[in-house]
Amino acid sequence: MHIADHLLAIADRLSPPQVAHAHCDLPCGVYDPAQARIEAESVKGTIEKFNASDDETFKIRATIIKEERAELVKHHLWVLWTDYFKPEHLEKFPQLHDLFWKATKTAGESKKANDVAVADRLLAQIAEIDAIFWETKK
Repeated sequence: MHIADHLLAIADRLSPPQVAHAHCDLPCGVYDPAQARIEAESVKGTIEKFNASDDETFKIRATIIKEERAELVKHHLWVLWTDYFKPEHLEKFPQLHDLFWKATKTAGESKKANDVAVADRLLAQIAEIDAIFWETKK
Protein backbone atom coordinates (compact mmCIF):
# COMPACT_ATOMS: atom_id res chain seq x y z
CA MET A 1 0.00 0.00 0.00
CA HIS A 2 1.34 3.44 -0.92
CA ILE A 3 1.60 6.27 1.59
CA ALA A 4 -1.24 8.11 -0.19
CA ASP A 5 -3.53 5.11 0.32
CA HIS A 6 -2.65 5.05 4.02
CA LEU A 7 -3.39 8.75 4.34
CA LEU A 8 -6.77 8.34 2.63
CA ALA A 9 -7.66 5.42 4.93
CA ILE A 10 -6.75 7.49 8.00
CA ALA A 11 -8.71 10.50 6.69
CA ASP A 12 -11.77 8.26 6.14
CA ARG A 13 -11.60 7.10 9.75
CA LEU A 14 -11.23 10.62 11.12
CA SER A 15 -13.97 12.22 8.98
CA PRO A 16 -17.41 12.56 10.52
CA PRO A 17 -19.87 10.00 9.14
CA GLN A 18 -22.17 11.16 6.40
CA VAL A 19 -25.85 11.22 7.29
CA ALA A 20 -28.20 9.69 4.77
CA HIS A 21 -31.74 11.01 4.52
CA ALA A 22 -34.64 8.89 3.30
CA HIS A 23 -38.38 9.02 3.89
CA CYS A 24 -38.66 5.25 4.39
CA ASP A 25 -36.42 2.41 5.52
CA LEU A 26 -36.17 0.97 1.99
CA PRO A 27 -36.99 2.38 -1.40
CA CYS A 28 -40.77 2.56 -1.50
CA GLY A 29 -40.78 0.50 -4.66
CA VAL A 30 -40.46 -2.70 -2.64
CA TYR A 31 -43.92 -2.30 -1.13
CA ASP A 32 -46.96 -3.42 -3.08
CA PRO A 33 -50.39 -4.72 -1.99
CA ALA A 34 -50.12 -7.18 -4.89
CA GLN A 35 -48.25 -9.55 -2.58
CA ALA A 36 -51.24 -9.75 -0.24
CA ARG A 37 -53.65 -10.00 -3.19
CA ILE A 38 -51.77 -12.93 -4.75
CA GLU A 39 -51.86 -14.84 -1.47
CA ALA A 40 -55.57 -13.99 -1.01
CA GLU A 41 -56.27 -15.31 -4.52
CA SER A 42 -54.52 -18.52 -3.46
CA VAL A 43 -56.77 -18.67 -0.39
CA LYS A 44 -59.84 -18.33 -2.61
CA GLY A 45 -58.61 -20.91 -5.13
CA THR A 46 -57.82 -23.37 -2.37
CA ILE A 47 -61.27 -22.92 -0.84
CA GLU A 48 -62.85 -23.58 -4.25
CA LYS A 49 -60.77 -26.74 -4.71
CA PHE A 50 -61.56 -27.85 -1.15
CA ASN A 51 -65.30 -27.44 -1.75
CA ALA A 52 -65.13 -29.30 -5.07
CA SER A 53 -63.36 -32.34 -3.66
CA ASP A 54 -64.61 -35.49 -1.89
CA ASP A 55 -61.08 -36.68 -1.12
CA GLU A 56 -60.43 -36.28 2.62
CA THR A 57 -56.65 -36.39 2.22
CA PHE A 58 -56.83 -33.68 -0.41
CA LYS A 59 -59.07 -31.58 1.87
CA ILE A 60 -56.54 -31.86 4.70
CA ARG A 61 -53.75 -30.71 2.40
CA ALA A 62 -55.91 -27.90 1.04
CA THR A 63 -56.69 -26.72 4.56
CA ILE A 64 -53.00 -26.61 5.47
CA ILE A 65 -52.14 -24.67 2.31
CA LYS A 66 -55.07 -22.28 2.78
CA GLU A 67 -54.00 -21.52 6.35
CA GLU A 68 -50.41 -20.88 5.27
CA ARG A 69 -51.54 -18.55 2.48
CA ALA A 70 -53.92 -16.68 4.83
CA GLU A 71 -51.08 -16.17 7.29
CA LEU A 72 -48.98 -14.74 4.45
CA VAL A 73 -51.83 -12.35 3.59
CA LYS A 74 -51.71 -11.09 7.17
CA HIS A 75 -47.93 -10.77 7.02
CA HIS A 76 -47.96 -8.74 3.80
CA LEU A 77 -50.72 -6.48 5.10
CA TRP A 78 -48.88 -5.88 8.38
CA VAL A 79 -45.68 -5.01 6.51
CA LEU A 80 -47.57 -2.48 4.40
CA TRP A 81 -49.36 -1.04 7.42
CA THR A 82 -46.34 -0.80 9.68
CA ASP A 83 -43.53 -0.05 7.21
CA TYR A 84 -45.06 1.82 4.28
CA PHE A 85 -48.00 3.88 5.49
CA LYS A 86 -47.08 7.00 7.46
CA PRO A 87 -49.07 9.44 9.64
CA GLU A 88 -49.62 11.77 6.67
CA HIS A 89 -51.33 8.91 4.82
CA LEU A 90 -53.64 8.33 7.77
CA GLU A 91 -54.51 12.03 7.83
CA LYS A 92 -55.48 11.90 4.16
CA PHE A 93 -57.17 8.46 4.41
CA PRO A 94 -58.59 8.17 7.95
CA GLN A 95 -60.25 4.82 7.11
CA LEU A 96 -56.84 3.13 6.72
CA HIS A 97 -56.55 1.83 10.28
CA ASP A 98 -60.02 0.27 10.23
CA LEU A 99 -59.48 -1.12 6.73
CA PHE A 100 -56.24 -2.86 7.69
CA TRP A 101 -57.80 -4.15 10.90
CA LYS A 102 -60.76 -5.59 9.01
CA ALA A 103 -58.59 -7.10 6.25
CA THR A 104 -56.27 -8.85 8.70
CA LYS A 105 -59.29 -10.10 10.67
CA THR A 106 -60.83 -11.40 7.44
CA ALA A 107 -57.56 -13.13 6.56
CA GLY A 108 -57.73 -14.82 9.96
CA GLU A 109 -61.36 -15.74 9.38
CA SER A 110 -60.45 -17.33 6.05
CA LYS A 111 -58.16 -19.73 7.92
CA LYS A 112 -61.22 -21.15 9.70
CA ALA A 113 -63.76 -20.90 6.88
CA ASN A 114 -64.25 -22.71 3.61
CA ASP A 115 -66.61 -20.05 2.31
CA VAL A 116 -65.67 -18.34 -0.96
CA ALA A 117 -67.62 -15.27 0.22
CA VAL A 118 -65.02 -14.75 2.98
CA ALA A 119 -62.22 -14.91 0.40
CA ASP A 120 -64.10 -12.50 -1.86
CA ARG A 121 -64.51 -10.07 1.06
CA LEU A 122 -60.78 -10.31 1.75
CA LEU A 123 -59.97 -9.60 -1.89
CA ALA A 124 -62.32 -6.59 -1.86
CA GLN A 125 -60.65 -5.21 1.27
CA ILE A 126 -57.21 -5.66 -0.28
CA ALA A 127 -58.49 -3.88 -3.41
CA GLU A 128 -59.48 -0.89 -1.23
CA ILE A 129 -56.03 -0.86 0.35
CA ASP A 130 -54.48 -1.15 -3.11
CA ALA A 131 -56.42 1.88 -4.39
CA ILE A 132 -55.29 3.98 -1.43
CA PHE A 133 -51.72 2.72 -1.76
CA TRP A 134 -51.50 3.83 -5.39
CA GLU A 135 -53.12 7.15 -4.54
CA THR A 136 -50.26 7.77 -2.08
CA LYS A 137 -47.72 7.06 -4.83
CA LYS A 138 -48.93 9.96 -7.01
